[in-house]
Amino acid sequence: MDKKYFVHESSYVDEGAEIGEGSKIWHFSHVSGKVKIGNKCSFGQNVFVANNVVIGNNCKIQNNVSLYEGVILEDYVFCGPSMVFTNVKTPRCEFPRNTSDDYHRTLVKRGASIGANATIVCGVTLHECAFVAAGAVVTKDVPPYAMVAGVPAKIIGWMSAYGDVLKFDENGDAVDSTGTKYQLVSTEEVRKISIDTQSSELVSEVH
Repeated sequence: MDKKYFVHESSYVDEGAEIGEGSKIWHFSHVSGKVKIGNKCSFGQNVFVANNVVIGNNCKIQNNVSLYEGVILEDYVFCGPSMVFTNVKTPRCEFPRNTSDDYHRTLVKRGASIGANATIVCGVTLHECAFVAAGAVVTKDVPPYAMVAGVPAKIIGWMSAYGDVLKFDENGDAVDSTGTKYQLVSTEEVRKISIDTQSSELVSEVH
């Protein structure tokens, strides 16, 4: 039976891996056996996916990215070139921490983007459509639509689901290029207002 996904001849996919239709795995990559990958994902050169990683649909993993056990990507997540995930907070060679109980979960929610060379310290959640700038070091949860940058990463602004930087007026309202409305509720909370229903989607404050 023909596979419904593509794997370059230089890459390895271990037996048991579940890979969705239309996904593409390019040069020199390795996908472990206990992995679930959704439909229409793209994996660049030199990507490693460890056991028990879960990846949603339509994700894009650029060159030189390793996804370690404990990492979960929802749909439409972008991982820029050479960005880094960790899964152990206090590693020691002499005292290995290499069981599933030792690994801290990192959740990247739908539509989030992580820039090149950014580092995501394990145990955090990047909420819907969060945007992590290149080179940032994320040490705590990132709210939905927040743009973070720096070491450690801090909120520097807000970005719509479409990818427009949001400019709020004196009333705390903003509209992106698709016509979607957003409201700045506090320094760590944004409300997205649906185009069709004009109902509001309240985003919980993240501490």
